[in-house]
Amino acid sequence: MSEFELDGRIARDSDLVSVLTLCQLRIQNDSRWPWLVMVPQRAGMTEIFDLSPAEEALLSVEVNRVAAALKTVTGATKINVGALGNIVRQLHVHVIARFEGDPNWPGPIWGFGQPVPYGGQQKQDFLNKLVEALS
Repeated sequence: MSEFELDGRIARDSDLVSVLTLCQLRIQNDSRWPWLVMVPQRAGMTEIFDLSPAEEALLSVEVNRVAAALKTVTGATKINVGALGNIVRQLHVHVIARFEGDPNWPGPIWGFGQPVPYGGQQKQDFLNKLVEALS
């Protein structure tokens, strides 16, 4: 069995927040939306059904836990969860906080505008709250 390796595009566009039991929890480098990416640390996975039944269940638990923490921290109108992978094939799940009036509400975030990097202490303050909500 080959060893897990993070896709270079995910590594380039996000930063590691924490390692959960199954997934790397990462923050997307785009401050327009509180946007997390969860990557199951299993080699060769492209679809949720590629995981074992136990891993599928664990992925669901971890995604729900992260989504609930994100909702608590942000007070978002809606938490969007999706595993798309049309460009980056490696299995990963997006968990995104959306707000009425955000840059593309109510439309999708995919391909909308250019990413806006976090400034100064903004990212660290958000991550501190998120990590606290997860503990």
